[in-house]
Amino acid sequence: MIRKVMMIAIAVCCVGAIGAKKVNMQRLEARLDSVMNSHYDPQSPGAALLIAKNGKAIYDKGIGIADMATGEKIDGNTAFNIASISKQFTAIGALKMQEMGLIDLNNSVASYFPELKNDIWEKVKLRHLLSHSSGVPDARPRGDRNFMLTATDEQSVQYMKDLTELHFEPGTDYEYINPTFDLFYFLVEMKTDMKFVDFQKKHLFDRAGMKNVQYFTPDANIPHMAHGYIVNEDAEVSGSDSDYAKKREKVDNDYVDGKGVHWAECDYGEETFFATKADGGIYTTTHDFLKWENALRRNTLVKKSSKQKAYTPNTKVTGSKWSGYQNRENTWYGYGWFIDKTPGREVKIYHTGDNGGFQAYAAKYERSRVNVIMLENQSTVDRWTLQLEIERILREEGVLR
Repeated sequence: MIRKVMMIAIAVCCVGAIGAKKVNMQRLEARLDSVMNSHYDPQSPGAALLIAKNGKAIYDKGIGIADMATGEKIDGNTAFNIASISKQFTAIGALKMQEMGLIDLNNSVASYFPELKNDIWEKVKLRHLLSHSSGVPDARPRGDRNFMLTATDEQSVQYMKDLTELHFEPGTDYEYINPTFDLFYFLVEMKTDMKFVDFQKKHLFDRAGMKNVQYFTPDANIPHMAHGYIVNEDAEVSGSDSDYAKKREKVDNDYVDGKGVHWAECDYGEETFFATKADGGIYTTTHDFLKWENALRRNTLVKKSSKQKAYTPNTKVTGSKWSGYQNRENTWYGYGWFIDKTPGREVKIYHTGDNGGFQAYAAKYERSRVNVIMLENQSTVDRWTLQLEIERILREEGVLR
């Protein structure tokens, strides 16, 4: 009997050895270096890239300048605005509140916000807000430039009191919308007697061991903070990989890099929606973001069952007529994450973020236990094409299955 068990164990090990490909770390590093150097210049705004396997970094480098005024270089300790990737922190905070018995995601918005008097709010459930399936339109006063530059969470949801119609029946379609996430800012403060940022810090940031993460405020002191930059020229910005479409106008004050390219700072004060928190206000580093991913993997922040709800395809993104953001083939939305279920490839759970000159991308491949975290302070690089290049290299080198 003992001999039979040993033979089975040896057979299993052999199968594992045959199925696994030994990673040549030197070659992997060289290939990733080549990709990053082909997209970014050391003298210009750039990016930090961290790739982890089994919770440990196997590639961790920065390229480019974090602050064109001081010349500080980008590395894994540079703090970037992660924009809409912040939504997953709000989603996990909401799931934590549900575990604490403070809210029920199946309840209507109206049951928590009696000031939203129209009957439409009886139809919209909290889970619809987290999955971008609420049907609530974004009717913020975009024509008021000053409002948009400084609008807080509270100001961003004011229009909802006068809303009388939805774009579609909740739960039946996908429309990516930011201000619905801001409602969770107030749910936290109503149900916990804590400030939103304090609740998130106590239950998420501190428990994950994140020391270099914070929500932006105009007077915030953020160590090693990157500024966002755009090429200083008139341009139209839009596309399926961006959650906004705006006209860029050339400004008088700019920075010139070593190749003579002109860059204009584009973050708070130059671009809208930096002052809201629940939908996109976090600044953090690649090093701290890995701590977040590891805490999620260990189920330190919420129960595994709660986390799996966030990772489960809830809303079909592909083919929606209401929103172009990440409207790609085989794409769904969970609670705070997109899910890419491309046939023949490992399922990818990810999110993108962009505002002003910042672009961000964070993906996880649960089966391979791989994380890809890429934070940028310029928006000229085609983020989706770049991450596909990185994914291909990881697959060819045996990091991904």
